[in-house]
Amino acid sequence: MPPWYRPSRSSTFCASASAPDAHRRVKRAIALTALCLAAASTAAASDDSFLAALDADRRPLVVQALPPTPASLRTTLDDSLATPRDPTEIWAARQWQSAMAPSLARFVKDEALRGELLQRVYLEARLANLPPELVLAVIQVESAFRADAVSSAGAVGLMQIMPFWIRELGLPADDLKDPWRNLRYGTTILAHYLAVERGDFTRALARYNGSLGQTWYPERVMRVWQRHWRGPVENGRVTVQR
Repeated sequence: MPPWYRPSRSSTFCASASAPDAHRRVKRAIALTALCLAAASTAAASDDSFLAALDADRRPLVVQALPPTPASLRTTLDDSLATPRDPTEIWAARQWQSAMAPSLARFVKDEALRGELLQRVYLEARLANLPPELVLAVIQVESAFRADAVSSAGAVGLMQIMPFWIRELGLPADDLKDPWRNLRYGTTILAHYLAVERGDFTRALARYNGSLGQTWYPERVMRVWQRHWRGPVENGRVTVQR
């Protein structure tokens, strides 16, 4: 394993907490993100749906499906995006989107779609406690930002999700070619593997790719992260800025 991927207090997304605390925090984020996959998305329930699902203190740390919901999370996500946020957070999100837009332009020509994709990536990464630049790097490696991509192994969409994950995290009606649903699955799965590997990006990415024990895939993602998405890398170590 390349030494510059080894987890340390500066190279993992849970660096600011002890391992048990960080592990619990990530497990909680994963479980709650999975719960959001099945959250109700009607306007009448906007006060209790998406944001209520994020209340960690009142949610069980298990992956489960709620009663049947629409196949798309568009309404739910739109509700969350419309929810007032701290002005500092809004400014940071806009600055990030502006910084990432030039790199994304060569993959997504339509300016409106490009802006929406960056907004969704930022939101989903924050929900899963992942660096949004890492999510962009994974998408570039997996599908080159093609929402309709299907691999020879059957992996689908932006983050190349295998259909069996629907049984684990979602509902039979889920459409993995829906880019926003696909993002939710991909970030949930990657966050789960980071929790399993206690913040070790190399092993977590290898698990995501199904190549645990090899480093070619993590190395490829990390190179893309550094070269194209200006991820915060200092002195050969990956650091995550909060």
